[in-house]
Amino acid sequence: MKLIDLTHTIYPDMPVYPGTEQPKLSPASDYEKDGFKETYLQMFSHTGTHIDAPSHIFPGRTSLDQFPAEQFAGMALVVDCRDLKPGQRITMAKIPTDLAQQADFLLFDLGWDKYWGTATYFGDYPYLDDAVMDYILSGDFKGIGFDGISLDPISDCRLTLHKRLFAEKDIINIENLKGLHLCGKDLFHFGCFPLKFRDADGAPARAVAWWD
Repeated sequence: MKLIDLTHTIYPDMPVYPGTEQPKLSPASDYEKDGFKETYLQMFSHTGTHIDAPSHIFPGRTSLDQFPAEQFAGMALVVDCRDLKPGQRITMAKIPTDLAQQADFLLFDLGWDKYWGTATYFGDYPYLDDAVMDYILSGDFKGIGFDGISLDPISDCRLTLHKRLFAEKDIINIENLKGLHLCGKDLFHFGCFPLKFRDADGAPARAVAWWD
């Protein structure tokens, strides 16, 4: 089995969404004093490679812990958007619909993970146009994902695309993926399992691609 990790590691000085505190990983127990090592983790629910739930935007909507485990695994397709210019809209011309209709997840490769750890990561990455959003909302997709900091442009404080995605549909949104260019052009197995805590509006997750 071939397997690729699509997840950024969590560490104290990692990139986080502007205005969010960086995670803290503090020693809680150590080998000499306690005979084992344990770490106290303190971080926002949307730290690193993470999943957004509908309840991230709307009260009373589905939280991650309310989804069945099947929501977080299935067949995925990478949509290659690496040739787009900063801030350019992603159109239906980028989506191979014959394969996309067989996918549970559409993962958009912006080529943006190469900027992880730099100021450019928070710049004008490509984002979905209205037709692509309509296509996603009309389909049976379990989720969409990006190798950037957000589904919405960094300048859109209204979170317009988040609101469209989550208003009525039970779907997940994955942000801060990496290595999507390694997944090829065909369908592959994909899993992205979040931490399960009560009323989770979002949670860090381990995202993995694999092939039989």
